[in-house]
Amino acid sequence: MKTAISIPDEVFDAAEELSKRLKISRSKLYSTAISVYVHKHRNKAITDALNKIYAKERSSIDPIVGIMQRTSLPKEKW
Repeated sequence: MKTAISIPDEVFDAAEELSKRLKISRSKLYSTAISVYVHKHRNKAITDALNKIYAKERSSIDPIVGIMQRTSLPKEKW
């Protein structure tokens, strides 16, 4: 898909330099950069949602369950 955007001159110049150094097209550079940014913020949204849940709910394990887990595993030497 083609799109038109406005960016500051210094960002454009830096992107031009990077695309030449990496030997990739400007379109490929912008597409990759946007994909990384979207992925980063998608993960942040998940983290924010989990933080919101755990702000209200206990996140610690029940002590009885913890004891049961520890005793169910064989002892190992480290």
